[in-house]
Amino acid sequence: MDSINIEGTSKTPTISFDAGTGKIEIKGRSIPENSIEFYKPLVDWLDKYADVANGLVEVNMQLEYFNTSSSKCILDVFKKLENVNSKAGAEVVINWYYEEDDEDMLEAGEDYQSILKIPFKMVEISD
Repeated sequence: MDSINIEGTSKTPTISFDAGTGKIEIKGRSIPENSIEFYKPLVDWLDKYADVANGLVEVNMQLEYFNTSSSKCILDVFKKLENVNSKAGAEVVINWYYEEDDEDMLEAGEDYQSILKIPFKMVEISD
């Protein structure tokens, strides 16, 4: 299965989905013109990945900012990860990174954590 690597811009995050290692990273700002269009390939990839996932799938979310439309798409990504997590032989862990003084990003991670049935780790980044 092919991996996904998308270079980030000032409006879109850097994306790295590696089927071989089970590492998934989303890092940067997420304020794309069309969030649904931007996140669709990731959601589709996770649909296929659910069939082959095995072992630990480590998700590193390190967003400095995301807009409302991105938040829905991120939830869609997490829901696909729930499917991966429910497959035999796969275990998903989400590491939610936030700056030590960014209460909003911490709260956003806690909100996702309360909705989903996937282990979350809140990881504080200090300057």
